[in-house]
Amino acid sequence: MLPSLLLPLSRPLRLCAAAWLGLALAALPAGSPLAQQGYPGKPIRLVVPFLAGGGPDMTARTVAQKMAEHNGWSVLVDNRPGASGNLGVDSVAKSAPDGHTLVLGQTSNLAINPALYPELPYDPLKDLVPVALVSSSPMVLVTHPKSAFKTYADVVAAARMQPDTITLGFSGSTAHLAGNLAENAAGIQLRHIPYKGAAQGMTDLVGGQIDLYLSSVTTLLGQVRNGKLRAIVLTSARRSGQLPDTPTLAESGYPGFDAVTWYGILAPAGTPAAIVQQLNRAINQALAQPDVAEKLRSEGGEVLGGSAERFAELLRTEVTRWGKIVKDSGASMN
Repeated sequence: MLPSLLLPLSRPLRLCAAAWLGLALAALPAGSPLAQQGYPGKPIRLVVPFLAGGGPDMTARTVAQKMAEHNGWSVLVDNRPGASGNLGVDSVAKSAPDGHTLVLGQTSNLAINPALYPELPYDPLKDLVPVALVSSSPMVLVTHPKSAFKTYADVVAAARMQPDTITLGFSGSTAHLAGNLAENAAGIQLRHIPYKGAAQGMTDLVGGQIDLYLSSVTTLLGQVRNGKLRAIVLTSARRSGQLPDTPTLAESGYPGFDAVTWYGILAPAGTPAAIVQQLNRAINQALAQPDVAEKLRSEGGEVLGGSAERFAELLRTEVTRWGKIVKDSGASMN
């Protein structure tokens, strides 16, 4: 049975987008003086701490483009991968707190890595200020379309016959821990193959070098749709609208299983509250546009949005929640 501490994430992430946006816009004073202060005074740089072409990159570029169109700003996406996202996040944490440098953080580098890396160079609760949640996505376990694995029960049966031989690829600590939790729930042991990015992992899976790969629906959906990968099971509590025929682990005999990855935009600590509010409004306005919402949903995401305060509350909750999961697992990165 999966630990019950995975359950609290599902409720806040499933509030409707309209409710989130209403909270955010209602909290913003009318007639903000920021325009008179000349913000932004230069291009805004949105750091994505992962390689170009993956789910986080697509999410960032979709929102950045609409922010630029709607406000007449210049918003540039800057991919800075490395160390499971830590390098990019740290670069923003150490940037000037003037609202011109932001980061698209996610579950792994904000809530998991603080417990996973003993010498993490930043503290997400002290060195960053949440601006707005963007979206969430379940993870999906995939395999080669010619693989004998058609269900998670097939994987479990094979793993019990041959422990530590079936290979599971992943990139990022969220997929790593979600994979561990799924194994523990089923009482099996897979051989983990970490990758720096999803692109190489999917290449090896299609080429037959590994048996399984676990990542977000946002990252893998295109390859599933074109038939290069077969979706086996989802890690979320409910099915994805983009993969309606793919069951969840909860449906597959592991009730209560719910592990998703969420994305949010943050600024360096010390960024003026008025600038955070203006950025929050711009992000929420972007997410409220039908084409943006449709784009994120079509790629397997669920639009979130909401106030900066709500994101801060979620971040505190998630740091505690995933910190316990890391501690219980005994995992550590040196």
